[in-house]
Amino acid sequence: MKLSDIENLEIDLLLEAIFLRYGYDFRSYARGSIRRRILQFMQMTGVGSVSETIPKIIHDESFFQQMAREFSITVTEMFRDPQMFLALRREIVPLLKSYPYIKVWHAGCATGEEAYSLAILIEEEKLAERTTFFATDFNDNALEKAKEGIFSLDYVQQYSQNYQQAGGKISLSDYYHANYGAMAIKSALKKKITFANHNLVIDQVFTETHLILCRNVMIYFNKELQERVVGLFHESLVYGGFLCLGTKESLLFSKYQNKFREIDTKNKIYQKIA
Repeated sequence: MKLSDIENLEIDLLLEAIFLRYGYDFRSYARGSIRRRILQFMQMTGVGSVSETIPKIIHDESFFQQMAREFSITVTEMFRDPQMFLALRREIVPLLKSYPYIKVWHAGCATGEEAYSLAILIEEEKLAERTTFFATDFNDNALEKAKEGIFSLDYVQQYSQNYQQAGGKISLSDYYHANYGAMAIKSALKKKITFANHNLVIDQVFTETHLILCRNVMIYFNKELQERVVGLFHESLVYGGFLCLGTKESLLFSKYQNKFREIDTKNKIYQKIA
């Protein structure tokens, strides 16, 4: 058996142990991505091999939680890809306004910057009073940061520029307080969002949803898991509801492709039609 085969076997056993012990299923994550994260974690913790990691994972829950944080993708920013938010504002919001109430689900919200961006957009388009907004992730540490709504001021210039390019109507600074090198989202905006733990790999649908954002999450999944997640979104959306994916994601070649209409090719916005 070649070294690469042994390493793959070790990774299989590790992911199986995590699933059986804790119920977290990383077995369908893209192998290249999960391997990189396992090796980074080993280097960080000083573990010599994947096989040495397995008993520590099984017997030490805090060690597992540390690894799970490494598996979670938390790269995000406010109004990331502002043209997508501009497209939402111009193309989708007028359609959402026809509903008496609106349910929004931001899946894989990480530390919350994009969720707050969407909440600002909803507020500015005068939809907040009839919108129920859920933002979910499986990483509890990221969710706690999202609930706090406190982010470094180092990025505020970029965030403000993104906001303006996304069609912002006032100033981004109207939505946060700046203190001690940090920006704290105002409490009135934080109250608009319910942050909750939800694992796309194993958890169930959010029914009667009108808009789902899940951007740059499925690129880390293998084809089988991507299909499972798109099916979850399809089942969660109302007829005519909207799905927003990341710039490198697509429904092309998915078995659900014909159940959606592509609203915006560049910004990966789809509408459920079947």
